Amino acid sequence: MAKAKSSEKPPERVGQVQTETPPEPPMGGYNKQILRVNLSDNTAKAEPLTYEFARKYVGGAGFLAYFLWEELEKGVDPLGPDNKLIFALGPVTGLSLPGASRCCIGAKSPLTGGIAKSEAGGSWMVELKRAGFDCIIVEGKAPKPVYLWINDGKAEIRDAVHLWGKDVKEVQGIIRNDLGDNRVHVAAIGAAGEKMVRYSCIMLGLFDAAGRGGLGAVMGSKNLKAIAVRGHKPPAIMNEAYIKKLRQELLLRPHHLSEYGTGGPEMMMHERDGDLPVRNQRDGLFPGVKNITGVAIKDTIRVKMEGCFGCNVRCKKVVKFEDPYTCDPDYGGPEYETLGALGSNCGIDDLKAVCKGNERCNALALDTISTGSSIAFAMECYEKGLLTDKDTGGLELKFGNTEAMLQAIELIARREGIGDFLAEGTMRMAKKIGNHAADFAMNVKGLDAAMHDARAMMGLKIGYMLNPHGADHCSSFGGGTSPMGLDDLNKFGILEPVENSISARRMSLFKLTHCLSMVNDYLVICLMPFINNDHKLELMKAVTGWNTGWVELIQVSERILTLMRLFNNREGFTADDDDLPLRYYQPKTDGVLATKPIVDQPTMSKAKKWYYYYMGWDDKGVPTKEKLVELGLA
Repeated sequence: MAKAKSSEKPPERVGQVQTETPPEPPMGGYNKQILRVNLSDNTAKAEPLTYEFARKYVGGAGFLAYFLWEELEKGVDPLGPDNKLIFALGPVTGLSLPGASRCCIGAKSPLTGGIAKSEAGGSWMVELKRAGFDCIIVEGKAPKPVYLWINDGKAEIRDAVHLWGKDVKEVQGIIRNDLGDNRVHVAAIGAAGEKMVRYSCIMLGLFDAAGRGGLGAVMGSKNLKAIAVRGHKPPAIMNEAYIKKLRQELLLRPHHLSEYGTGGPEMMMHERDGDLPVRNQRDGLFPGVKNITGVAIKDTIRVKMEGCFGCNVRCKKVVKFEDPYTCDPDYGGPEYETLGALGSNCGIDDLKAVCKGNERCNALALDTISTGSSIAFAMECYEKGLLTDKDTGGLELKFGNTEAMLQAIELIARREGIGDFLAEGTMRMAKKIGNHAADFAMNVKGLDAAMHDARAMMGLKIGYMLNPHGADHCSSFGGGTSPMGLDDLNKFGILEPVENSISARRMSLFKLTHCLSMVNDYLVICLMPFINNDHKLELMKAVTGWNTGWVELIQVSERILTLMRLFNNREGFTADDDDLPLRYYQPKTDGVLATKPIVDQPTMSKAKKWYYYYMGWDDKGVPTKEKLVELGLA
């Protein structure tokens, strides 16, 4: 009988090459697809998002920085078809977790001429993640108004002629009716975007705005009225147990913003800290502040609080009243930035007028910060005689004039009369007016400063000066100058408080906190639930399945900030643009900041040189070849 053949494999020869395919690396939290939409040739197609790309740029601000740097030519017209509008999610977007319902939107800014980056919350981005995409790149220009419809992995470009000229709420209602689904979420522009107001925004729903940098104008320049999304299948995550544990921890945490939202009792502390902007950030005291806080809203006209998908903080006010104006509660209520911009910064303490202004800005899709700043700047120019009744068409742009503020909003959105001038933003307004108007045009790199006075907080002053996209408060707060919160920085070697003044050590700390802030913008997560650094790292690992750590995450931040710097340098920005308006080097007219010593311009100039050094840039703010090699950019 023949001997049976053994089923065992013969022994491998020494040196034999293994041909087995290695397992794919984990990529939890991603759909692995980018949607590229070309409005000029009416196409929408999916492109792969690779592990290597995701690991290098992660999401959000990382994606938009890469695509704007790589795909735009130098000198592209921000309002021309060659500009690109990027909607980017992060790996955590869409989790049922406080702070995880956000997206990052960017383009070349029509307001600043540099990079624009703006984050927003809500539910729209959750639907996009469930619809199968991690990023949308919109390029070209449609020959007539259109909207984009994305539904479970499919995308089509639809006619929107019937939507042009409609307010945001009307657009949402018509699209939902056309599609037969009230759960469709809509990102849309209003009249301001159609007229390409340089600080028009994109509304994700009715009260969540991607407000900064004029992204609504870019969308309008492409004849894209809206993007409607519906999805049902979120991507897998690698460690659901950790997400569940973190969710329970965050949901149990009490949060003061749930009671008043932003702009609560702390607004009345301005006599102590000087942070409140008053009359174009010129003055310090504003007794009427008590009339426009979150406390006043709760006590008088608030009907409820709302929140983003999966979030228990519920920091969004909803207001309603019928007299002397009808205020639609569907547009929510004013956040702190709006209370400051349309309120105290314009010298207005009429709460209902501020709320009505907020409603109209949301309906027309206007950034409330830049709208209020442009009106306040014009009010000071009017006061100084640099603008006259002839210029304003008879509109009395006086501080405290509520009707003038409300009329100006309508004129701006439609670029009518003086509104056409105000629609250009404070940087361009000041250049046209001359007579040292730029000294009190409160912007950095063309982006109007948020409603926090840079003289009140050193970290804010440094951040306004150095942020690539301008005077954005969300990227500018930095801890480590007091024992409070120091535990969260111990792992980075910050073991004792750093002096709250300009020094090399202080700027080293700012570089670190700037990078930590960028982690929020590429994951993409919200500031409001106060997710600490330990949570961010563990969240990244749990969702993606990557074996990562702070060295890698900080390097991703440096890579993004350096790409943004390269973009701005290519567009003509220099170290001279890393500066503050003259008013921030001067005391306020009254209040605590009228006598407090102010850091001067030479000291701030020294500060930015230290920052350049720590970032690996030369003394002119140009990234060195060695740094580019280190970051994998050369």
